[in-house]
Amino acid sequence: MLHLRMIVPPDRTLAAVKLIESTVGTTHLVVLPGAARDPAGDLVLCDVAREAGDELLHGLRELRIDQDGSIAVDDIDLSLSKWADAAEKEAPGEAADAVIWEQLRGATHEESTLTITYSAFMILATMIAACGVLLDNAILIVGAMAVGPEFGPLAGVCTAVVQRAPKLAARSLIALLVGFAAAIVATTVFSLGMDALDLFSREQLDADRPNTSFIWQPDPFSFVVALLAGVAGTLSLTSAKSGALVGVAISVTTVPAGANAAVALSYGELGQMWGSIEQLLLNLFGIMLAGILTLYGQKLLWRTQRGHWRRASKA
Repeated sequence: MLHLRMIVPPDRTLAAVKLIESTVGTTHLVVLPGAARDPAGDLVLCDVAREAGDELLHGLRELRIDQDGSIAVDDIDLSLSKWADAAEKEAPGEAADAVIWEQLRGATHEESTLTITYSAFMILATMIAACGVLLDNAILIVGAMAVGPEFGPLAGVCTAVVQRAPKLAARSLIALLVGFAAAIVATTVFSLGMDALDLFSREQLDADRPNTSFIWQPDPFSFVVALLAGVAGTLSLTSAKSGALVGVAISVTTVPAGANAAVALSYGELGQMWGSIEQLLLNLFGIMLAGILTLYGQKLLWRTQRGHWRRASKA
């Protein structure tokens, strides 16, 4: 379930309470008149089944409570209440299938913003991957994939397309493109420095690398894996199963491809560099395509389930 804490302007408290009471799947309603000071207003608390959360939030935003007051949403890990059990039974569909679009937009907004921390993780992940590709070390490659933060902007683009949010799309694309560009430039300089220290060599780059040669040799399986990873990553975000994101991160070769492109560029190996860039773009496109289609599919599925529930409740 979700817990909502709202500061409501007094002239809209009655409308907000009526909306909450009329929304199937709500319970534990509390109204504290005049309790809020900044901004001033009434404090309204309630719990709502996840399945009904998106509809309720949409209605509250139509009352402009988010503009003139505030709406805070928290996940409830444990609720021992027969009223909560009844609310979840009354709500349509299953909680695992419900998408809270406002929550998704908030999460992707935070993860898709170009910040110093995001850039640092991207650069460090690419440098780790550079060591992995030259040493042909699969462990380092997996570690670099897990460190890379690129799925946040990718999810931001997918959400922005489905929700028609151009600002979120622009912010996500900037983070994605600038992040990879900065990581490749920094890793190219890193590779030159490692070569000067005799820790990297052209022979390592040109040698047979059975564990990592796939990084700069894209094939149809690269696109298939990117599609599957995009679906899994999107589902992990919308269903709040964030643990699956680790598996997604180590399933695609975005960061390692960027790293191999940087190392190849430092040695003038343009063939490997372009092959790596092709692998990178193929993975990015596959993840975004799969994410967009998954979100559209979830939207259609949820709309269909709600339609069936409403028809059944009227019968």
